[in-house]
Amino acid sequence: MEATRSDICIAACADAFRGDGEIMASPMGTTPAAGARLAKSTFSQDLLLTDGVCRIVSGVPKMGAKLDEMTIEGWMPYRLVFDTLWTGRRHVMMGATQIDKYGNQNISCIGPWEQPKVQLLGARGAPGNTIYHTTSYWIAKHNSRVLCEKVDMVSGVGYDRAAALSPEQRRFHEIRCVITNLGVFDFATPDNRMRVRSLHPGVTIEEVRDNTGFDLVVGEDIPTSRVPSADELRMIREDIDPNGWAAKEVPA
Repeated sequence: MEATRSDICIAACADAFRGDGEIMASPMGTTPAAGARLAKSTFSQDLLLTDGVCRIVSGVPKMGAKLDEMTIEGWMPYRLVFDTLWTGRRHVMMGATQIDKYGNQNISCIGPWEQPKVQLLGARGAPGNTIYHTTSYWIAKHNSRVLCEKVDMVSGVGYDRAAALSPEQRRFHEIRCVITNLGVFDFATPDNRMRVRSLHPGVTIEEVRDNTGFDLVVGEDIPTSRVPSADELRMIREDIDPNGWAAKEVPA
């Protein structure tokens, strides 16, 4: 069984949750959802997953499972979500319409926020997510319009803006990684600028630079993103996403 680019992205999303322990995982989107399920099935078995509404599920339900196909082990109404997230016990993986070199994220609008050209979701929970607990991002199509020099509106708080807060206010702030169809990126630099952590097999640094709207921090030796093991591939294809929904997000 040969790994596709989609499988590698799922494994990268899973690795983002590695070592998180018993916290609430909130993957938003198809590939992040598959990644969180892979993590819980393997090296992060203490993760808490919900049905996406208000219930904590036991085990690892397949993508698209109906309620009667799940084992419900707990209750997670809206109030308890807030009780969990503002104590740092949550890791959300969100999307981004725009994201800049410091991790500021925009899901609100394109153009001047006073009179935008395009109205999007709105900030929703992004400000609180990025301050109160760990946040990662999944971007299915890496290009310079998404990874841009400056976001049109800050929905999720990046490292430069978080630096202006008090130590108490930013104690849970962590943008762990940005995963795209081209590679994995993080902010493990002295000034918290985005750097290349790894490139997916077959991707060149020139391709990444051509599709990024700012200068990335690039080390001398860039690792290759890991390929999921044979057991992980079987889990992805047979147990987690048998309908191949995640594969539709990223071409092979």
